Amino acid sequence: MGQGWNSDLIPHRVLGVLQLAGFSRSPDSQLVRCQHSSALRVGLAVGRRCSDAVSLFPQCQCCKMANENHGSSREEAALMSHSPGTSHQNQPSSPKPARLVQDLPDELVQAGWEKCWSKRENRPYYFNRFTNQSLWEMPLLGQHDVISDPLGLNAAPMPAEGGASEVTTAESRMWKRRLSEEGQPSGNSAKKPKMEVPGNPTAQPVPNVSSTPGTPLLKVWGVSPEDRQTALLRPTEVYWDLDIQTNAVIKQRAPSEVLTPHPEVELLRSQLMLKLRQHYRELCQQREGIDPPRESFNRWMLERKVVDKGTDPLLPSNCEPVVSPSMFREIMNDIPIRLSRIKFREEAKRLLFKYAEAAKRLIESRSASPDSRKVVKWNVEDTFSWLRRDRSASKEDYMDRLEHLRKQCGPHVSAAAKDSVEGICSKIYHISLEYVKRIREKHLAILKEHNISVEVEAPDAQDRLVYCYPVRLAVPSPPLPNVEMHVENSLVCVRYKGEMVKVSRSYFSKLWLLYRYSCIDDSVFERFLPRVWCLLRRYQMMFGVGLYEGTGLQGALPVHVFEALHKLFGVSFECFASPLNCYFKQYCSAFLDTDGYFGSRGQTPPSVRS
Repeated sequence: MGQGWNSDLIPHRVLGVLQLAGFSRSPDSQLVRCQHSSALRVGLAVGRRCSDAVSLFPQCQCCKMANENHGSSREEAALMSHSPGTSHQNQPSSPKPARLVQDLPDELVQAGWEKCWSKRENRPYYFNRFTNQSLWEMPLLGQHDVISDPLGLNAAPMPAEGGASEVTTAESRMWKRRLSEEGQPSGNSAKKPKMEVPGNPTAQPVPNVSSTPGTPLLKVWGVSPEDRQTALLRPTEVYWDLDIQTNAVIKQRAPSEVLTPHPEVELLRSQLMLKLRQHYRELCQQREGIDPPRESFNRWMLERKVVDKGTDPLLPSNCEPVVSPSMFREIMNDIPIRLSRIKFREEAKRLLFKYAEAAKRLIESRSASPDSRKVVKWNVEDTFSWLRRDRSASKEDYMDRLEHLRKQCGPHVSAAAKDSVEGICSKIYHISLEYVKRIREKHLAILKEHNISVEVEAPDAQDRLVYCYPVRLAVPSPPLPNVEMHVENSLVCVRYKGEMVKVSRSYFSKLWLLYRYSCIDDSVFERFLPRVWCLLRRYQMMFGVGLYEGTGLQGALPVHVFEALHKLFGVSFECFASPLNCYFKQYCSAFLDTDGYFGSRGQTPPSVRS
């Protein structure tokens, strides 16, 4: 401690400077200098806040005495005592994240909000590091986007006080969107408003959870079955209405004989599916010298799915004809080369030259008739001569010449490549058939290990009409292995043996609700995570793992259209959907085994598909 001075004789501004320099007021109105004042000056010299410098010595008694006797507020003391002091960069323009033990909800922290201290106003404020927005008051959960919706037309109304206790009578009402009743619809129909879900705003983040057999998921989350809504990760945007009851009537049916999903089997299926995609790529490159047409494998699977009568829910194994018309047609369209959209003259010239060269090379390397070889070679040589002779041709001239060359050479080139392309289609189908046998053997071995028989006598279904219900499986499910789950910002990551699938928190909560409404053999949710992993992995393999691959397979109508269909026409059922993109909780989907636990009524009937 150093020498003291009477603080009553020092002007107020000078007193503030001295306090920042390391002096503090003692109980007898004397200014005393802290032994850590040098550290304070160093901290301020490199551009830190005063709170950063003070936090270097949180246990200093004289600094504590200075804070207590100077009359600072509790919020300022808490802010200063927990401010980070590890940054050494000069960043005076933007506030630093305050890692405080404070009352900020986890949703606000993940949205970029931080609690900072204003030295000018001497009070805390809230700063968003993503949008650079500053607010004096704590931001509201589910607040509308001020950039895309400045007037708040799409914002949800604020719930009244005490309303949170009234929603327990109808748990799932909090997930509904009623734009026509709760607020004016926006003119922009593409913008989907964010809805604030009633309940505890300070929802705690979900820890790393594993589905150990025998451990109910609700117990892992630390909640009781009566408090399931608080255990669920609440969505911020809702694109479904699971409260609408069905009005669709079907004939009562017996349980399906499809085998129940298992993570080990699904992992093997996904590995073999990736191998099959790789085989397809290699065959196209080696035999035809082209890359496989984009999304052609996905379209092949959809086409085979319609006519397949095999046992595997994903890979085709019993189809007629063996050669897929869609795969054959798409490969032939890219022979001898794939044509692309042309914008400039030089691109058109280069494309014409490549097509002529590829057609000549193909007709020389395949078994073709002498007349076909003669026609193709003559047209190719004529094209080369025209390219050397006419150097002032426009883009349209090159494109016209290319179209003429395709008409003259296309039929002969296709006839020469037909057998090779049919061989590619047949090879892919037979590889898929072998993979289905391996998957079936693996599945039966798991069932046999747990003494589960595949030949189960299903009860006879009565010939009567009933309201539609989720599909049931006749074969009981074996014990499922451990599957882990953790939350990363707005994503829920489900992992099994190092293979991770991700889904947004909103759609994870949707799967949770669908599972609760539809599943009848897992009341304690101990099989929920393994079945979620199987579901997500199945659709991931169906779409493909390439960038933007399969993005068109999960399209859906806007929410306003579904609302109008239900309100005006009484629609409550979807014939083509999935657990991820369905609006109603009753729908038909592609997979019986994985989707049935989440509300699927089975596959779409053939009469509807045709």
